Amino acid sequence: MPDSQEITDTLSEEDIPTGIGGFARDYTVFFEDGDQVAIDLISEEFDTIITLLGPDGTTVGENDDGPDGTTNSLLFARITESGTYTVRVRSYAGQGTGAFSLKVARLRPVQ
Repeated sequence: MPDSQEITDTLSEEDIPTGIGGFARDYTVFFEDGDQVAIDLISEEFDTIITLLGPDGTTVGENDDGPDGTTNSLLFARITESGTYTVRVRSYAGQGTGAFSLKVARLRPVQ
């Protein structure tokens, strides 16, 4: 991920085959123990799924549809181990490709 933690990109048939149909695009980001993060994935061209994989490759969290009633994805996670995490972008049921925007934010307590 770039330093801004925001990216606009395109999911295509040139990306990583998922093995269950469809394709995935991966981004890495370093999180520290205790971080609370929000990952927002938006596309007008396909039904999104966002997955957060831990440093050991296990799934930390996944979201298909966000709370706004759209097919965009919003995932909240509390990080319990410092390390390099993978943010995986893919389409629901392997159906579709196209442009998307991805934003990763560290949440801060209100003071």
